[in-house]
Amino acid sequence: MTLTTLGSSCCYGALWLSAALFALEPAHAASERERLEAGREVIERLNQGQPQPALEAMREEFPFLADATQGYALGEVWSREILDDRTRQLITVGVFAALGQPDYMKIHAGYALNAGVSEEELKEVIYLTTVHAGFPPAIAASAALAELFQERRQRVEDGP
Repeated sequence: MTLTTLGSSCCYGALWLSAALFALEPAHAASERERLEAGREVIERLNQGQPQPALEAMREEFPFLADATQGYALGEVWSREILDDRTRQLITVGVFAALGQPDYMKIHAGYALNAGVSEEELKEVIYLTTVHAGFPPAIAASAALAELFQERRQRVEDGP
């Protein structure tokens, strides 16, 4: 295969992929306002009625990125009804742990606890991470989880 043939194949492949993705788009795609509202509802549900601090901090300097996160990630993907919040959070904790992103994993582990996931279940996700991603990301995730567990226990001890 020559570079010219390869280039043509890539172009046709990209056109085919674009057409396929367009065909999958719902005919009644939500407006930007509807996506942002759906994203806000997801945040409130996951974070017990509170705004998400990391997202609000992002909104200060990077409003487009914050709106894209809220509108697409939360409003389009997280608001889908096929998976419940509990399942979605377990998956997300595992993904962030495997990617070596303990800060994001910690945020979602908090949401998982809010959704009824137990500390023991979160620990099992981290144990499973060793199989697929190795020990370093699992160890980093375990440290972040231990910190989260301690913060939550301290809040209970301190009271409202």
